[in-house]
Amino acid sequence: MPGGPRGVVPPGKQRMVTSAERLRRLLALVPYVVSRKAVGLAETATAFGMTERELVDDLNLVWCVELKAPEPYCPIDLSYEGGEIVVSQAESIGRPLRLAADEASALLVALRMLAEMPGDSSAVARLIAKIEEAAGAAAAASAQVAIQIESPNGGEVAAQVRDALADGRRVHLRHYVPGRDETTERDVDPMRLLVVEGRSYLEGWCRLREGVRLFRLDRVLELTVLDVPAQVPAEAAERDVEQGLFRPSDSDERVELELSAPAHWVAEYYPCESVTEVGEGRLRAVLRTPDTRWVRRLALRLGEDARVVSPAALAEAIQADAAAALALYD
Repeated sequence: MPGGPRGVVPPGKQRMVTSAERLRRLLALVPYVVSRKAVGLAETATAFGMTERELVDDLNLVWCVELKAPEPYCPIDLSYEGGEIVVSQAESIGRPLRLAADEASALLVALRMLAEMPGDSSAVARLIAKIEEAAGAAAAASAQVAIQIESPNGGEVAAQVRDALADGRRVHLRHYVPGRDETTERDVDPMRLLVVEGRSYLEGWCRLREGVRLFRLDRVLELTVLDVPAQVPAEAAERDVEQGLFRPSDSDERVELELSAPAHWVAEYYPCESVTEVGEGRLRAVLRTPDTRWVRRLALRLGEDARVVSPAALAEAIQADAAAALALYD
């Protein structure tokens, strides 16, 4: 959760954030302002490591939040005129959370699903116990409900991964890579099973690449638990997924794109190093990728709404692809 100053984002730059990161920021923003009665836009933006424009976007979103209150509609009231943020009608945010029976049941169902994931679930178990105690008989219904995240192979892969983790076994898998439109086979020493943004992933030491890799379970075509002990190297570190799953490497190709308004979604969907406004509703987005083939396909699909600025060789390749495609119509 945001705390003290982390530096000002350069003017014109927009740091891309995940939905989870933005949610944590929003949850911290209102108490931060309320505790100070009134606070400047620039000071708050600095404290949260964001630009003033990003802060205004968050404030506009907070304004749409309806707090649970006796009244049927109780939106947070705020203003940021004159560069100073003032929040009112947010008193109920400090009240103890009160859940209806259906809300408590839904929360318990989700927590029990989380508790079944491999790893230390003691904190989740303690939270479940506290909610059950507070909810009393209202919590009984949730024990009759179970949720499973299904993949195209019927959840069999997830069950096999859990077995491999429990038994400390290596797995062999066939995995589809959409970026290269190919299927690979490899042996993997499982480290943990993750559920991030509603999707399940196996994290493990890949014997083919000699490094830690993530495999989306709905893209695993076949998995076999081997009669071989998993041997995860001591230097293998679990990936920090708090800021998103995928992070580029400095060795990846640096790609610079210019996007018109209909293609702005590209800067939000793909992790970018920077996003800059260049006028007339266009954005300049910089990203890194180990394989530029998907960029070529994306640029062809977007047509005049996107232009590859650099590297020059990639831009020339896309122009050649477009010319070849047009030639087929002659």
